[in-house]
Parts: sequence; C-alpha cells; structure tokens
Amino acid sequence: MSEATTDSSVVFEERSTAKGYCVAFAQLKAPRALNSLSRTMIDRLQAQLDAWAERDDIVCVVLHGAGEKAFCAGGDVIGLYKAMTATGDAPSADAEAFFAHEYRLDHRIHRYPKPVLCWATGTVMGGGLGVMAGASHRVVTECSKIAMPEVTIGLFPDVGASWFLGRMPQRIGLFLGLTTTPMQPGDALWLGLGDYRIDSGQREAVFAALTQLDWQGEREADDTVLARGLREFEDIAESDNARRESMLFANQQTIARLTDTHSVAAFTQRLTAQAEADDWFAYGAKAIAGASPLSLAVVHRQLARDPKLSIEQVFQRELAMAIACTRRPDFAEGIRALLVDKDKNPQWSPATLDAVTPEQIAAHFTLPDDYAQHPLADL
Repeated sequence: MSEATTDSSVVFEERSTAKGYCVAFAQLKAPRALNSLSRTMIDRLQAQLDAWAERDDIVCVVLHGAGEKAFCAGGDVIGLYKAMTATGDAPSADAEAFFAHEYRLDHRIHRYPKPVLCWATGTVMGGGLGVMAGASHRVVTECSKIAMPEVTIGLFPDVGASWFLGRMPQRIGLFLGLTTTPMQPGDALWLGLGDYRIDSGQREAVFAALTQLDWQGEREADDTVLARGLREFEDIAESDNARRESMLFANQQTIARLTDTHSVAAFTQRLTAQAEADDWFAYGAKAIAGASPLSLAVVHRQLARDPKLSIEQVFQRELAMAIACTRRPDFAEGIRALLVDKDKNPQWSPATLDAVTPEQIAAHFTLPDDYAQHPLADL
C-alpha cells in the first residue's frame, strides 16, 4: 500500500512493508527554486516528522527532492529579503522566526528516534546541507555538489555548520566556510558528510527496495537493516575511487597551512598567493575577495577552533548569530546584489576587513536584549 498527501511544496508518502511496517517519504517539491526551503515547507516537515516519530509502525523516514537538479539549494533567501526590507530599519520578526523554525527542524533530524535516509543528489547548499547533515544515513551520487556559500550574501555557515564544519580535520571546515569551495561526492565521503555513494539512476530502485527490508521496529537494529540495504546498491570500488579523488583530501596539508593564521586578512593573503601557484585555490580566492568582510570575520571566530558545544548549544548560538545578521545591512544587501537585482556589486558595511571592529564581531554571539527568552531554549 502507498499513501500520499501533497500541497504545492512538499509531498508526504507512506509505503507499507512486508512485515506491516511503513517507510515514510518526505519530498521537497519546489524544483523551480531548486527545492529551497520556505517557511511553509519547514513547518510542514516539522509537523509531519513529529507525527511520524510517535508512530510505532513507521520504521524509517526518507528525505529527498523533486527533480534531478537539487536535493535542496538552501533556505528561501528571497523570502527573507522581502521580510527584512519590509520593516525598514526595524527588526523583522518574520525573518528571525524563519531561522528559529529552520534550526528547530534541523535539530529534530539530528535527534530523530528512527533512521533517516537523505538522498542528497544534485545541488545541496546551505539549508539543504543542514537537513542532510542530521540524517543518520546520507547518500551522495555522482551528481552531488555540496557547498556553504553564505559569506557571499552577508550571512555565515549556519544550520548546524559550527558542528559539522568545526569538527573537520586540518581546519578544512574553516576553509570551506570562508571560501565557499564546493564539495564533490568524494569530499563528502571522506569528511563524513556522506555515508554511501550510489548512482543517481538507482533512486527509485533503492526506494522500492526499502519496503522489502527486514525491518525490526527497533532503532539500533533498523539502523543496521538500512545500512545493509544501501550497501547492496553501492558500488564499493566506485565509492573508494571517489574518496581517493577528493581534492580536499589531496590538499589537506596545504589547507592546514593556509588556515593556520590569527586573522582573515592573513588567511586571505596566503590564499591569494597560493591561488597564483595552484589554480584549484582560485575559486576560493575569488569568492573571498567578493564576500562580506564582516561575515568573514564572524566566520573566522565561529570556526577557527572547535568550541566543544553540544548540537543543542550550536543551534542556540547560531540563532543569535542569524538574528544579528538580519539586523545589519549586509545580509539584505548581499541577497539583493546576488539574487534580486543581480548586479553582483554588493555595497558591504564595513567595506573592508580593516574596518571591522571587535565589537561588531562580538555582537553576533549574544542574543539581543529584546529577547526575554531564547527561542530554542527548550532543545
């Protein structure tokens, strides 16, 4: 039996298994927007995940995106832009609530009581990586392209990035957050953001096979059941090749040297020199040159060292950071320049790294005084 419910942006389906259990599917369905997460999609996913968590017959949840181009290209930043610009210089309650709801959803996935399979093919950026990172079983394909490009729009790597970027070896997470360098499938496998490499054309066969697995209705056993099922579709030799082809792996010692600096300015100087000698670093050098100076400084503090925070503390801290971003001009300006007017000429404030003050950086790590209680205090 298969049962589906739908609206214009997200589809939920339940497929019965041989033992009477159900595998639940949640499909992000906004392909024209590369399945970017709107507030409506976030809230519907949250409500459905909560409902499925309470049901003994649901043994696994599958997260995937409509179309072939993207699992999820991030959050609905155009909607955030409209919310922020609608209030002028005043704080935008809608923009700030968006981040609180998004992070609550991401946290739910990290702590979900059942196996969660994320089929992360195509573009996976920003908020899409936030959904992917918390899943217990993450599939990448030959089409997967994963990135955290937030500094180019005056934001920072959020959705739990302090957790998954901050724990990468050789300060690679800091490098990725500052340079927006995309991760290929092999990079994701090596860095632990992906668990399985499966050909994108196998998606429907994998989903059909899930209903034939020997589900037990017990979390630890079902984690193993799902892992074995996915391994049946994984080309181990191809997966090993993908790991060996990781450019981040190949360049890890250079990245460690470049990021062993006390400031973003020093890192930028080293990166620029490296890009002149090695074209692979040119992408990051170009990206950092056009990024928000204040965002870069904030990210350097965020990711320069592992803060040893729990996942709950990570989301609480990142919400304070996100709220600060909605209350300063760079975030709306970055969205305008890149995605609204598309002139690619953002007017950052401050305009240079030298003009960024310690007080401006520190303001991102404290919740504003007008919040009587942290919105994620109950995590």
